[in-house]
Amino acid sequence: MPIARVEFDYLRGFLLEKSAILLDEDKEYLAAIRLGPLAQNEGFASVDDLLGNLRRRPGDSDLPCKVLDAMTNNETWFFRDFGPFEALRRQALPEILAARSEVKTLRLWSCACSTGQEPYSLALLLREHFSLANWTVKILATDISARVLDRARLGRFSQLEINRGLPVALLPRYFQRANLDFELAPDVRKMVEFRPFNLSQPWPDLPKMDVIFLRNVMIYFDVEIRRQILSRIRSVLQPDGVLFLGCAETTLNLDANFERVTFEKTAYYKVKP
Repeated sequence: MPIARVEFDYLRGFLLEKSAILLDEDKEYLAAIRLGPLAQNEGFASVDDLLGNLRRRPGDSDLPCKVLDAMTNNETWFFRDFGPFEALRRQALPEILAARSEVKTLRLWSCACSTGQEPYSLALLLREHFSLANWTVKILATDISARVLDRARLGRFSQLEINRGLPVALLPRYFQRANLDFELAPDVRKMVEFRPFNLSQPWPDLPKMDVIFLRNVMIYFDVEIRRQILSRIRSVLQPDGVLFLGCAETTLNLDANFERVTFEKTAYYKVKP
């Protein structure tokens, strides 16, 4: 059933205000698909009824969080696109580790981490390819959705999720069966700290980061929000740190303070000296 224009317009404004997500005017069908199950679960006769309730009582119960959660894209998989992880392993990280050889501290941040495959991929990469036993390694993983963060902390994945990107050799080394799912080893899970975080709102104090993965996130924001986020990224990125964006994302025409570093068929960004 089509969503009434007044309700759809309210939804667009709600998303823009709460998360800076810019929902196009022609994406009514997407809203209907994503909010339909929520409306049913919450006892509403239709998506219109759900949005009407939200519009009339925006501060009532936890419905606003559930709507925001349903409209957020949580698509992710292990070692997504592969190339950025190879660039990190073979070029960016060796340079950073050499520069940190005295302090022996490494900090990584996975923004919009969804159900955890990206930060856990970073943890597995470190375990597999680098000797960091006497180092302090911190991986921060953040997302706007409390629901996906709860799932991520469990470190439990279905067969389908395992099949999406996880190298076969890593499964017996780091996972064990948990009924029909696979559970990541506790010592790997402990490497990652999960926190709620809204990229479009004022940021809390963060430590300086050596590696930031901000992949497939900025495509949902307008130009001004993208510029604000990149400016904030510069403030928390170490002078020699690296930023990874999604394949369809760039700093070009957004922030001239970044320079692009190519590696084979992929690239990452560093702050210009």
